[in-house]
Amino acid sequence: MTLQEYDYARESPSKLAASCLLLALTMKNLGGWSPTLEYYSGYRGQDLHPLVKKLNFLLTYQPHDKLKAVRTKYSHKVFFEVAKVTPMDMLKLEEKLKSC
Repeated sequence: MTLQEYDYARESPSKLAASCLLLALTMKNLGGWSPTLEYYSGYRGQDLHPLVKKLNFLLTYQPHDKLKAVRTKYSHKVFFEVAKVTPMDMLKLEEKLKSC
């Protein structure tokens, strides 16, 4: 979804991928940013927090009237229906990010 937004073009692809992973881990309650992830990604969890919040905001306020192809594609069972996952409440996300 970030490929369709100019705001994310200036972000490093590796930082964007790491932030997406941290958001997914947080949304699914699979833990936080571990020392292993920090070592192999090169990013500290705290450095990813602003981008994670921005990504969650993108999911929350996604315009539904245009660019539906990506959402339709990832709503299919083959892709585990990830487009149907409900975004996190911003306050809950903030709390979880503080704990990791």
